[in-house]
Amino acid sequence: QVQLVESGGGLVQAGGSLRLSCAASGGTLSNFAMGWFRQAPGKEREFVAYASWSGSTTYYSDSVKGRFTISRDNAANEVHLQANSLKAADTAAYYCAADLRRYNSHTYDSGSEYDYWGQGTQVTVSS
Repeated sequence: QVQLVESGGGLVQAGGSLRLSCAASGGTLSNFAMGWFRQAPGKEREFVAYASWSGSTTYYSDSVKGRFTISRDNAANEVHLQANSLKAADTAAYYCAADLRRYNSHTYDSGSEYDYWGQGTQVTVSS
């Protein structure tokens, strides 16, 4: 059973940066594609970023494109989300998720496609 643990969230001023991390245990991360999602209070969960098993293919939501970068270190069994130029609208709980399909070019933005989820880390951006 794969377990995912997020870290790196916190309180930051608008325009600031955070680096979120997702550590995996109980499985080899290179067997999975990885995604980041977020959910703000009262809103539905939304897709943020995706990386194929090797990290060679990445996708981003329009709302974070150019500001966020997903990366992975398969040797360390970790995935990261570098979030720059943060806005108040980025305030949410952020979750990493693992997809047993190592590459998915069509439904990577659908949470139902992912097999394992972390517990989340809170990001709060003050304006």
